[in-house]
Amino acid sequence: MRNKTLFIAILVALAWLPMHASASGGTLIFGRGGDSVGLDPGHEMDGESFKVCDNIYDTLVQYKAENTELEPGLAESWESSEDGLTWTFHLRRGVMFHDGTPFNAAAVLFSLNRQHEATHPYHNVGGAYGYWIDTGLASLVDKITAPDEFTVAIRIKRPYAPFIYTMAMTAFAIVSPTAAEKWGDDFTNHPVGTGPFKFVQWDRNDKIVLTANEAYWNGRPQLDRLIFRAIPDNAVRFIKLQNGSLHAMQFPNPDDLVQIQDDDTLELIAQPGMSVGYLAMNMDKPPLDNLKVRLAMNHAINKAAIVEHLYQGTGIPAKNPIPPTLWSYDDTIEDYDYNPEKAKRLLAEAGYPDGFETTLWALPVPRPYIPDGRALAEVLQSDLRQIGITAKIVTFDWGTYLEKTKHGEHDMALLGWFADFGDPDNFLYYLLSKTATKKPAGNIAFYRSDEMQEVLDKARATTNREERVALYQQAQQIFHRDVPWVPIAHAQQILVVNNKVKNLKLHPLTWKYLRHVSLEK
Repeated sequence: MRNKTLFIAILVALAWLPMHASASGGTLIFGRGGDSVGLDPGHEMDGESFKVCDNIYDTLVQYKAENTELEPGLAESWESSEDGLTWTFHLRRGVMFHDGTPFNAAAVLFSLNRQHEATHPYHNVGGAYGYWIDTGLASLVDKITAPDEFTVAIRIKRPYAPFIYTMAMTAFAIVSPTAAEKWGDDFTNHPVGTGPFKFVQWDRNDKIVLTANEAYWNGRPQLDRLIFRAIPDNAVRFIKLQNGSLHAMQFPNPDDLVQIQDDDTLELIAQPGMSVGYLAMNMDKPPLDNLKVRLAMNHAINKAAIVEHLYQGTGIPAKNPIPPTLWSYDDTIEDYDYNPEKAKRLLAEAGYPDGFETTLWALPVPRPYIPDGRALAEVLQSDLRQIGITAKIVTFDWGTYLEKTKHGEHDMALLGWFADFGDPDNFLYYLLSKTATKKPAGNIAFYRSDEMQEVLDKARATTNREERVALYQQAQQIFHRDVPWVPIAHAQQILVVNNKVKNLKLHPLTWKYLRHVSLEK
C-alpha cells in the first residue's frame, strides 16, 4: 500500500510539474508605438510612460483586474469623514521598495507632498506635477499628514465626488523617497517603486527592461522579465510579432486585421475603449477663436469615412468629448453633418470666403485613440482643402509634441484621451476646464468658458449621481455649442498576442494586468 501511495504521489507530481513549468517564467516582449517620456509618475502626462510606471509602482488604492471598481493597494483600507473632507488611509505593513527602503506613511507624504507643497524640498525637482494641477487637487487638497507610521490623512477643502478614484491614478503612485532624493532630476531614469516589476535598464527609443519583484506584496509575477519595445511603425511591429521577436503588440494597422484573424498563431483581443481622439483648435490663435470657423471645421471633416478607412471598423465617429462607454454620455446630441458647402458658407460669414492658411500637428506615434496620426492628418488636410483651408502638417518626436502642444505652440493639433478613472470628470475637467488651460495645459484648445467651469465645479462638489449626470450632460451640450474640437472617433482597445501568451486581458484603465500574464513554453 505504501509503495502504491508513493507511486501515485510521483505521478501526481510529474503531471503537475510540466503544466506548471509551461505556463510560468520567461520574458515577455511587448511591442508599442512609442517610447516613454519619463518614469517618475508624478511628472508624467502620457500613456506610454504610465504603461511602464503601472508595473513599477503601486498606488494607495487600485482597480480590480476585471472592472473599474476599487480595491486595496498600498492602503489596506480607507474611510472618509461624515462631511467628506477628511480621507484616512490605513497602510499595508511589511512592504518594501525595490531598493530596500521600507514603505510607510513617510513615503506617502514624500510622494504626495512633493507634488502639493510649494515649500517641499523636492517640489521643484524634475519638472511640473501636471496631473496634480490639472485634476484640481492642487487647489482642492488642504493638508496631507501622518497620524502614525502606517496611517495617512488627506484633508480637502470642499467635497469632491471623484476624490477616492483619483488616488488610483498612476500619477499619484508612491515612489521611494531614498531613490528620489539620491537621483533628483534624474530619478525619472532610475525609477524605484513597490510594484510587481523592478526597473533594470532603459535604452531610449528602443527598449525598457523590467525584472520580476520576487518579494512583491501581492504575489510574485508569473513572468521573469518584461520588455517594452518602442517600434513606431505599425507594419514593422506586426512583422516582428509574426517572426517571434515580439509576444504582444498594440496598434496593428487596421488593414492587417483580417490577416491576424486568419493566423492560427495569433490572437486578437479587443473591447470597447474609454477614449476619444480629437482635433483641438487653439482658440488663442485667430481665426480659430471664431465660432463660425470652428463650426466650419466640424462640417468639413468626413468622420464616417475616416472611421471606415483608417479605423477599419475598430472605432465609431465621435460627437461628444466623452465615450459612450462612460456614464452620463448624452446620446441625444446630434453630430454636425459632413457638409462642405455649409462649411464654405460659414467661413464666408466668418470673413474668410477664400479660406486661410494654418498648421495641423500630426501625432508621431500610434495611440489607442488614433492608430495612425500621419495618415489621419493627411485626410484632414484633404478635407479642409476642399473648403479653402490650407493646412501644413507639422510633427515632432512624442515628448516634444506633448510639451509644445501643452504650451500652445500649435494652431490645430491631433490628440486624444483615454480614461485614468471611470468618471466623466476625468475627461471634461482635464480637457475642457479653464483650470486646465494653465501651461503646461491639458486643455490644448485653450477653451475658456465660465459657464463650462461652473457646471464642472458643481459636478465635482456633489456626490448625488443623478445630479452629476444632469450636469455632465449639460457640459456636453455646452461643448457641442462652442466646438473647441472636432471630435474624431472613439476607438476600441486592441492587442495582438502570440497564442503562447496566457491570461493577458484588457482593462479600460490600467496596465497592471501584465503582472498576471504567463508564457507557455
